[in-house]
Amino acid sequence: MNYVVVYEKSSTGWAAYVPDLPGVVTTGPTKAMAQQLIREAIEFHLEGLREDNLPIPQPSASAEVVTVS
Repeated sequence: MNYVVVYEKSSTGWAAYVPDLPGVVTTGPTKAMAQQLIREAIEFHLEGLREDNLPIPQPSASAEVVTVS
């Protein structure tokens, strides 16, 4: 499955969240660390849903970069 991950830069590092998986959020000092941690968080979250026999949310979010002048 391919989930959209949103990365946001802050004054202290990076945050990442998954719109289709509420509560799946992480932070890290670098974007690379946030990327690693969010991947692990997604896998952990989906594993928990499977163990609890809960439905896995289908990816539905999309993202686009819009250039303005």
